[in-house]
Amino acid sequence: MRKTVSILGSTGSIGKQALNVITDLSDKFNLFGLAAGANIEVLKEQIIKYKPKVISVRDKKSAQELKKYFPGLEILFGKEGLEEIAGSSQNDIVLIAVSGTAGLYPTIAAINNNIDVALANKETLVSAGSLVMNLAKEKNVNIIPVDSEHSAIYQCISSKDKDFIRKLIITGSGGPFRTKHLNDMQYATVKQALAHPRWSMGSKITIDSATLMNKGLEVIEAHWLFNIDYKDINVVIHPQSIIHSAVEFLDGSVIAQMGVPSMHIPIQYALTYPQRCKGLKSETLNLVQISCLDFAEPDLNRFPCLKLAYQAGKSGQSYPTVLNALNEIAVEEFLSNKIKLTDIPNIVEEGLNKHTPVHATDLNEIISADEWGRNFAKDLINKYLVN
Repeated sequence: MRKTVSILGSTGSIGKQALNVITDLSDKFNLFGLAAGANIEVLKEQIIKYKPKVISVRDKKSAQELKKYFPGLEILFGKEGLEEIAGSSQNDIVLIAVSGTAGLYPTIAAINNNIDVALANKETLVSAGSLVMNLAKEKNVNIIPVDSEHSAIYQCISSKDKDFIRKLIITGSGGPFRTKHLNDMQYATVKQALAHPRWSMGSKITIDSATLMNKGLEVIEAHWLFNIDYKDINVVIHPQSIIHSAVEFLDGSVIAQMGVPSMHIPIQYALTYPQRCKGLKSETLNLVQISCLDFAEPDLNRFPCLKLAYQAGKSGQSYPTVLNALNEIAVEEFLSNKIKLTDIPNIVEEGLNKHTPVHATDLNEIISADEWGRNFAKDLINKYLVN
């Protein structure tokens, strides 16, 4: 039986690879909708090649422009467009690969309409983990992680094992500054920070990898996905990116998921779940060629973002929401060459220290906390502007 899929964030790295997976397994999938932001030219090519039934773009102007080229196609825009595609009863599963907290709204729309979610957006659970996971449980909807780390854990845990977990082990490559001194990071250029040694990803997540905020967000996401206490979630630096994460059980057994550094594998697993399929792009892992695997503890002095994420997660309430909002703005400003890479954790820490938390149990509280964090970060930027 074919699954009908929509992909939100189709012009990004995850979205493009998801379309490859759907093409490779064309006998298993139908495509319903695509959504993209600013990359309209790539979206045009995707519309011609993949023939979606409906699309959504960032704003009305882009929608009107596309209508000239595709007059017979249903074209939506904005937050409402994302929600309409995600919540359509045509879908069996929706891949949420849009960047930032924009992914929260279509995720909720899909869950409310009993549609499974393949989640490639960390910010959704970081900002609103309790709300989203409780709603998914209420609606009996699967939230299947697409991040390689969370997909690895998901694959290691069967339902009968959940009560026997001792800890989760989240691995990370260490990013482009794993072996660099703090001075090198302080004067790092955008180009250097985007030069990830293992993965090809969007600019925001790549900068998060450079600061290890990416691992911090993954810790918070793992807490909500797997209902594990923060003290039982460890981050380990693993530069080869072969072990994508592992689970230690009460009896001392450690089960790890391994594979070549390719996002096609977790994307395909999420879309075909609970089945596994041979994809055309599946690569085999040759352990003899790898020969050795290295592991190390993260250096929290050089990478304070990871420590801040743990603190925000443990503090709970609206702290994770604000952490994410502060970081998003700080990353944007770094990518615009306005601040230094090492200013990102400073801005995040100042915001967390100034924030007055709320319970953040409903969407309005979450939105309010998110807006507070963004506004605080924007007001703080002048203090850090690079001359």
